[in-house]
Amino acid sequence: MEPNPSLSFWQKNRLILKAVFIGFLILVLLIPTFFIMFLVNDRESRRAEVVREVSSKWADAQTVTGPFLAVPYYTEEKDATTNKTVLRKNYLYILPDVLNVNGKLYPQIKHRSIFTVPVYSSNIQLSGSFKLPKPDKLPVSITALHFDESVVCLGIGDFKGIGENLRLQWNDSAYDFETGLPNIDWLRTGVSSTLKLSAEDITAKSSRFTISIALKGSEWLYVTPFGNNTKVNLESTWNNPAFDGKYLPDTSVVTEKGFTAEWKVMQFNRSYPQSFTSLSDYSISESSFGVRLLQPIDSYAQTMRSVKYAVLVIALTFFVYFFLEMYNKRKVHALQYILIGFALVLFYTLLLSISEYIAFGQAYLVAAAATILLIGWYTMGIFKKWPVVLLFSLILTMLYLFIYVLIQLQDNALLFGSIGLFVLLAVIMYFSRRINWSEEESTVIPS
Repeated sequence: MEPNPSLSFWQKNRLILKAVFIGFLILVLLIPTFFIMFLVNDRESRRAEVVREVSSKWADAQTVTGPFLAVPYYTEEKDATTNKTVLRKNYLYILPDVLNVNGKLYPQIKHRSIFTVPVYSSNIQLSGSFKLPKPDKLPVSITALHFDESVVCLGIGDFKGIGENLRLQWNDSAYDFETGLPNIDWLRTGVSSTLKLSAEDITAKSSRFTISIALKGSEWLYVTPFGNNTKVNLESTWNNPAFDGKYLPDTSVVTEKGFTAEWKVMQFNRSYPQSFTSLSDYSISESSFGVRLLQPIDSYAQTMRSVKYAVLVIALTFFVYFFLEMYNKRKVHALQYILIGFALVLFYTLLLSISEYIAFGQAYLVAAAATILLIGWYTMGIFKKWPVVLLFSLILTMLYLFIYVLIQLQDNALLFGSIGLFVLLAVIMYFSRRINWSEEESTVIPS
């Protein structure tokens, strides 16, 4: 009987070389996943472009600033060209002593192409009172102020959102607002109304005001805390709000029927005073706060998170296939690994495209089911055994379910993912210890 010829280097190390090839293939398949990430970013940019387009036609995000009093005073200055003395008009800005803001938002969904954009209409009532600070607290002498030329100003982010004529109720008198503001360097857009006041009108007693606004906008509604004591109450039927800005609400309730939120901000909670002539050292916009209307589910963000787990899905799928190959003594060609890898990568393009039409969870289910069925059908053609196909399909299903749970988790994603990966690694190590890596025959060591 002739002795068996000695095995060649390739035969002795076939398993190791194939494992190296699989590792290299995993790295190569990461390249198309990066292109998919770029595709997700591109689609997200397209959605942002649609949001800007719809917002520009409806009304942009709104920030309500004020109201506040602008009381003029004059200073003598020399003109640099003529060297003559001229009067320059300046303003002392006085903020309200009490400011109450009550707003109701009525959300709507606008459709453009395959995208949806949340917008809103709102009814906002501003009320409160003005009281002049003590003369020694003013940055300008009270005798230099021209109260008869006072202007009540109200900052509004986008004029397109104004739904009806604005009127100011000042004590027992009513005034109409006009578009435009005095020459204010720290506020760009708004409306104003001229009042004929006297120092006694707002020093001897408080001057009450009321302003009602029908305002349209998109994305968010912010309020600036101009009152010495500012109270804001916002409510809406939108059930997915994000309370944003400088301050979080003191109380808030969010249910399936909508939300209510209340803020209370005092002068001591902000950086600028109750009266000033310039805000060069302060930032009004940074003190704004309010609510954002979030999309119920950001499918692009969740798709991007799922793509980041692509290396895990591809690697574990190939490991499972490799072990099935060893235990069933069935050689799987390199081209077959490549085709399976392409099917795993195409899962993410399916998920991205389908999630633009239906909810992300449903899109994930459809894409995962299609991928599992395709690879399961292909596995049947390779191994010709239903138990192998069912086992592989079950493992791949559990893997996609594991990834979906990770995507949904926020604070606990790292903990859950780390524990899951540790368990998976333990399972792989357990089965790999029974493989003889150095011989062509008897690749699985009997237990």
